[in-house]
Amino acid sequence: MADLDRILPLWRELETAGADYVLATVIEVQGSSYRKPGACMLLAPDGRRAGTVSGGCLEAQVATRAWWLTASGPVIQRYSTAEEDGELPYGSGCGGVVFLLLERRPTAGPLLSALEQAHNRRTPLAVATILESPQIGCRAFAGLAHHGSKNFDPVLNSLQELAEQSLASRTSTEQHIEIEGAECRAWVDYRSARPGLWIFGAGDDAQPLLHLSKELGWFVTVSDGRSHLATRVRFPLADELHVLNIQVLLGNQKAAPVASIANLQPHDAAVLMTHSFEQDARVLASLLTLDVPLAYIGVLGPQRRTRELLVEVARLLNLIASTTSAIDARVELWLTRLHAPMGIDLGAESPESIALSILAEIQQSLTASTALPLRQVRATTLAPSS
Repeated sequence: MADLDRILPLWRELETAGADYVLATVIEVQGSSYRKPGACMLLAPDGRRAGTVSGGCLEAQVATRAWWLTASGPVIQRYSTAEEDGELPYGSGCGGVVFLLLERRPTAGPLLSALEQAHNRRTPLAVATILESPQIGCRAFAGLAHHGSKNFDPVLNSLQELAEQSLASRTSTEQHIEIEGAECRAWVDYRSARPGLWIFGAGDDAQPLLHLSKELGWFVTVSDGRSHLATRVRFPLADELHVLNIQVLLGNQKAAPVASIANLQPHDAAVLMTHSFEQDARVLASLLTLDVPLAYIGVLGPQRRTRELLVEVARLLNLIASTTSAIDARVELWLTRLHAPMGIDLGAESPESIALSILAEIQQSLTASTALPLRQVRATTLAPSS
């Protein structure tokens, strides 16, 4: 479960009760730290907390001081992961320095409201925040329609421009803006859209895939033509559950009319694991003819079967009249868009380890990371240039 899945329910409860709260947000890290800028923790007056800003060691320390530190308004607090003499470790033990923005309901409320909307809509969000007095905690947002309007406050307009630039470039940056003739530091935080996973197939092997993806905080849909498998009893955690109309699927000579596909977004992933050749072919035909390509399409099983599926897709799309060489070329082109067979080589054998293998490849694809062991990545980073 992602931080926001824990933070937002507690925040909504406190808002409904009219209670105050403290939001702690990592805004800068020097050296090494378990959490990166953007990580949040929400503190309730009764001692409850949701989210983390470290590996689990800074949280209690932050909670004990956050209320009196924010008595007069938002503040930035420095937390070192080692004592100043470098010998007595505390905090996350990573040997770095973490800077937290601590704030209460007046400034934290609009931020959490924007985060909730972006989370529910699965849209990216950029947040520009002033980090220096006298307007520390003042913000502008980009990515939500009603937050993007211009106003008569030049400071807010400058923040709005920074947020829009961050949204366009998909990067987080630290900037400076002018306030009453003086330069003030502003942090612009880009938050990517909440990932979505479309699982086509409701067999037993889909259950651990659902569970693990929900632990990551993803939006997950499960679809299958077998109504006795695609049930809430078997998939209680699914955000959406669809029973595919097989008769309609098999009767249509073009792309499969799968209702849930209409809600797919470019940053989503789809996996085919129905273990049904007909279903996989129909769904694959729909996915390959979307107006905007998906970030990830995976097919379970050997590549030989996937090639046979793609030949069937060509037939469904009325391409079978083409020459054999033309069909072969189309199949090879489609294969470049697919992860088939899907997953990373982890020696997976059980449904659970296979699910981990699949999710690891999806995560790597969505983040464009290397999927190398971190010790190799660090060694490459530190290697001297020739």
